[in-house]
Amino acid sequence: MKLHTREWGTGDRVAVLVHGIMSDHRTWHRVAPALADKGYRVIAVDLRGHGASGRGEYGAEIWADDLVETLPHGPQLAIGHSLGAMALALAAERLAPERVVYCDPAWELRRDLDLVARSFAEAKHVNRAVIEHFNPRWDAADVEIELSTLADWDPATAHALPEAYAVGRTPRRPVAPSLVLLADPSDLVSPELEGELTRRGFTARTVPGAGHSLYRDDFQGFMGALDGWI
Repeated sequence: MKLHTREWGTGDRVAVLVHGIMSDHRTWHRVAPALADKGYRVIAVDLRGHGASGRGEYGAEIWADDLVETLPHGPQLAIGHSLGAMALALAAERLAPERVVYCDPAWELRRDLDLVARSFAEAKHVNRAVIEHFNPRWDAADVEIELSTLADWDPATAHALPEAYAVGRTPRRPVAPSLVLLADPSDLVSPELEGELTRRGFTARTVPGAGHSLYRDDFQGFMGALDGWI
């Protein structure tokens, strides 16, 4: 499926951005212009079932295939967050980016997957107060965007998670120089997994004090953690 995209900038270098579950391209509203200011043409997708992209069957490989069909081959930089990092990792060999950043990647869900799916689906209807309570470091614009992206999100995507994570999704090796940026602490990447990723050739860094949505909790800290990668 060709996905809906939003672009910023006209630079010679290309950066592609892939959001996490329940979100869409609007989550990158500060990151994308910052990358454009650094000389990138930035392309952010809405994954299938999110934002203005189409609906249909959902699954790990399906989300990855959509990225390959939509995005240009060989971007200089690819960034994926959470579920988007999982889809990006599955697509990376075919997309052939020069550099990759995985933001608190959802590669392993070792919990009750049916409960996880139900919890995500129920989040479709959370209100402003709940979002502000669980994300006290977000500014008003990010809260508004979260409300809008939830309204445009198909919760059926959540019900694809048990099958998507029936197997581990941690990459065996980086297909390009790859940075894993972690929350502090990360609920998705344990210290043991972080160590294993380092042994496999990934570079791991933490954004101190940031939660899962690193770039919304601490935008300056997130951009600083990208030093040497952008």
